[in-house]
Amino acid sequence: MSKIFVGIDGCKGIDGCKTSWFAIALKENGKWEAKCFENIFSLWDKYKNASQILIDVPIGLRDEGNEERKCDKEAREKLGSPRKSSVFPAPCRPAIYKKKYETARDINKRKTDRKLTLQTWAIIPKILEVDNLIRENKEARLRMKEIHPEICFWALAGHPMVHSKKKSEGQNERIKVLESVYPRADDIITCAKSTYRRKELAIDDILDAFAAAVTAMLGSKNKFERLPQKLEKDSQGLPMQMLYYLGKR
Repeated sequence: MSKIFVGIDGCKGIDGCKTSWFAIALKENGKWEAKCFENIFSLWDKYKNASQILIDVPIGLRDEGNEERKCDKEAREKLGSPRKSSVFPAPCRPAIYKKKYETARDINKRKTDRKLTLQTWAIIPKILEVDNLIRENKEARLRMKEIHPEICFWALAGHPMVHSKKKSEGQNERIKVLESVYPRADDIITCAKSTYRRKELAIDDILDAFAAAVTAMLGSKNKFERLPQKLEKDSQGLPMQMLYYLGKR
């Protein structure tokens, strides 16, 4: 059976769209899949036998204290301005279980002395989904690891991306990076764009998931690097890290 390498990104669907996650699966035999899922559990059921699953969502979380996760701090240092702004501060674990922003914000402030940004609040439902999955499922905990797309692009290209992924210049910049390591990238991106409506799946979701999938494939075959180099774990034993593939320089 051909090995499968999966990259996952959280979709930013609009107008009550049920699409929540987007995955690109690359197979050793050259075949691939690009699919949207309503929740992380249905996605896991589909790809639970994958060799490596990399996901763009914070996994390990601090319970309290004003020290940020080291992987977040180091990611911003690697990216520099302006891409460092894409690395949102991870919430503390107690905050992710609250259903109202004001309550989560107050808990995060009390536990960490840091504010909870609206950008972070917007992804807390996805953080909670993944947290529930990997804490309940040992296999998911072993296979599913955290990445940040801009760190993946930085590592693959050898430098941070110049343009925002929301602009055509930035999208073309990232597509060129993906094509440099996976020549069929443009075909897969074009197919995903034509399969799903824009309100279900944005182009930057596709590019982010693709960066994770390529990183999963290359890192599994060669060697992953991680931020920070010295592994740190949270109180649940979950790694607070970001994997990436540095490639040849």
